Amino acid sequence: MKKISKIFAGTLCAMVISIGAAMAEPTFTPLNFDDSSAVKPATTKTTTTTSAAPKGTDLLSPSQVVAGQKMQNSILDIDNAQVELRNKLLIYNNKYSEVDTRYKQTKEERKAAKKQVKYVEKKIKNLDNAKKKIRKNFQRNMNI
Repeated sequence: MKKISKIFAGTLCAMVISIGAAMAEPTFTPLNFDDSSAVKPATTKTTTTTSAAPKGTDLLSPSQVVAGQKMQNSILDIDNAQVELRNKLLIYNNKYSEVDTRYKQTKEERKAAKKQVKYVEKKIKNLDNAKKKIRKNFQRNMNI
């Protein structure tokens, strides 16, 4: 009972910790290049705007384009690495199946050999028993 309660308490603690981590909101995303949404210190600034400036086009600045290109190159590198790892995984899976097949075959051969050994041992034991019976019978006949 103590063991079950310890397991339950440990599971409950792990759930509480993981829920707290899941509910936390991250402030940084990999595609967020604009610092305007970053967490700012808790100081109050009073700024007044007298006129509403018209919104410009949503074109990217040159620094964002370069960072975007770097990001794309990084993603492509990661994709290439992932493809290489998948290819290695296929090779390892093939090797594993070959080894597994050999293991199963060897196991079956071992099982068959063990049966043969037991069969021969049983025959030898039967022959020994037959010899003992013949000797015993022969001694009885000699004593008569």
